[in-house]
Parts: sequence; C-alpha cells; structure tokens
Amino acid sequence: MNVVARISETGAPVRPRSRSADKALALDTIITGDCVAAMARLPDRSVDLIFADPPYNLQLGGDLFRPEGGKVDACDDDWDKFDSLAVYDDFTRDWLAEARRILKDDGTIWVIGSYHNIYRVGSLLQDEGFWILNDIIWRKTNPMPNFRGTRFTNAHETLLWCAKDEKARYTFNYRAMKALNDDLQMRSDWLLPICSGGERVKDKDGHKAHPTQKPESLLYRILLACTKPGDVVLDPFFGTGTTGAVARRLGRRWIGIEREAEYVKVARQRIASTLPLDESAMQTVADMRSQPRVAFGLLVESGAIPPGSIVTDSKRRWQAQVRADGSIACDGHSGSIHQVGATLQSAPSCNGWTFWHVDQGGTLVVIDALRQSHLAGL
Repeated sequence: MNVVARISETGAPVRPRSRSADKALALDTIITGDCVAAMARLPDRSVDLIFADPPYNLQLGGDLFRPEGGKVDACDDDWDKFDSLAVYDDFTRDWLAEARRILKDDGTIWVIGSYHNIYRVGSLLQDEGFWILNDIIWRKTNPMPNFRGTRFTNAHETLLWCAKDEKARYTFNYRAMKALNDDLQMRSDWLLPICSGGERVKDKDGHKAHPTQKPESLLYRILLACTKPGDVVLDPFFGTGTTGAVARRLGRRWIGIEREAEYVKVARQRIASTLPLDESAMQTVADMRSQPRVAFGLLVESGAIPPGSIVTDSKRRWQAQVRADGSIACDGHSGSIHQVGATLQSAPSCNGWTFWHVDQGGTLVVIDALRQSHLAGL
C-alpha cells in the first residue's frame, strides 16, 4: 500500500482541520473509500466509540504450507502491504489523528493488532495524546498452528483500549461485564474462539470472504462494555462488517468505512440479515456509579422506610429496628445497614441494600427495590 502524506507548502505535515459539529452523520451506513479521507469528512466529536482493526503489515515472506502440502490461506492482500515501516507509521499517524478529532471527549477507541504492529500503534496512540486504559489479551481457543515448527504458536492478539486523555469520563459498564463473567470481575485476558464455522462469511465461490474476520463475540463484549444503546460506533477498517452486525444487534448506531468493494457488498448483505435484540433484551445491569447516590437515611426521612420499621434478612434470622437517623439496631449492635449486616454475619463486609428486607403483606422485599423506586421518581 502506498500512502501519500499530507504536506503543507512549508513541508510540515498538515493536521486535520476542524469540521462543523452540526454536520449530519450518515448513520448505519458504509462509506466506500480510503479511511483517512472518509474520516476527514466527518464532524468533530461525533462518535462515541471507535473500533479499529487496521492492517497488521504482516510482511509475509512467500507462501506458507501445511505439513501435508496444503497451502495456508494467510493474509497476503495488497491492503496489508506497505513499502516500509516508516510508511506504515505515517499511515497510522494519519488515521489516528482523524480518529482523535471525531471521537467525543468522553469516547474511547479500541485498536487490535498482533506483534507485527501493535507496539508501533501503541506508541503512536500515546504520541497522539490518547490515554491507555487497558491492554486486553484475546487468547484464542483454536489458534492456527505454527506449521514450520520454528516458533511458538501465535495464540493471541492484543487490544489497546484508550480514552482521549487521563481525565476523560468514559463509559465502562462494569456491572454488565461482571454479570457476563458469572458475577466475577472481567479480567484483561479474554478466552474466545477465532471466527470459524457458520460465522465465517464466505464469498460466492465458498471461500472465506476476508482473511482476518474477527469473531462477533469479541465485538459483543467490547460494545457491551463501553457503549450504551443509541451510541455511535465507528469502524474505519470495516471489512465484512462484524462491528456493524453486532452494533445493530445491540441497538447501537454504526458507521463503517471500507475501500474494498467486495467487502462492502458482503458486509451490507450480512448486516441486513442481522436481527436486532428486543428492546427488553438489550437492558443490562445498571452501573450504580452512574446513578444518583441514595443514602439509606433518605428512604427513612422520605417515609419509604419510616423510623421504627423492622428490617430482616432473607431467612428472617435477624430483625433490626430502623432509627430516626438512618442507622439500625439489632442484638446489641447498631450502625449502618452495611456495618450491622457484616457484624451479624461475622463477615468482612456486607451490601446492606441486598441483605436487608422489609415485610410487605407477608412478602419480603429487598430494600434495594425501594431504593430503585426512589431513583425512578427522581
């Protein structure tokens, strides 16, 4: 790939000019063309998340064959070829500069790569001013073997998740990720299979349509973690449209940029056949950090749980009386709903909101439900 750098009359690189923020975005569409030129036509601060799967610049030397003689269908397309590392770096600087301009101040960018390119991209991300939040290791359950037996099997790829700066108020749906991971904190090493079988998009001849198609499970996790329904997701290296398909399923808006006409055709067909989730199915566990803070005392003073009320655990082992100041007392112990709950259980901590209940007509109702009702009325 030959990339022409944008040069001013003085010989200095030309940085992107500001675009009007009120220019209409063409949402849920694929823009056919070069990613840098296409992004240059988008308005400033107009997208919530960017997922970028840029060329890896694999620099493959000749054909690769399996032990039985079959040829490996590796990525040797022209779009992945650059004349030198310097040319690749110039290309990366150009698209990252545009990405930063069009990303909202509280948006984030994800870039995926292999050892061939991710370290160069990571350095250039920092040079551009991005703040790295995490590096995620996608560990493949079914990686392609190292057929020559000269190196370790390359069984992972690296994703860099970045905010625009250190103080950005980015979206991270922590509780949704914890729920997705069987109520354990989601780690930075993700064990997911590569794209294969029925998910692999084929061309009219039955061959895989794209050599580096990413699995939908990878994009599902990213979009669920870092976006909200209705957010705008941009993929400047759209390929066969995995990002668009997952965005449509999750109720996100999307923009794809792709220069290869065959990929565009396949992506359009694929996304058109993707069924969005029902609105109720798209709901996730609310992140309590994003909600207004409600103290237990506020429920007491509002009358939702008046002073003198009795709260109990789900098995009715302990009954605590609610005091006027929002504290509770039980078996000689007094304090907050969290402190007393922990003391009674001899536990290091306790979430009093889910531990304590009130009896409403013979049915125990967790006090967190009363808190949520209060929040709904704010």
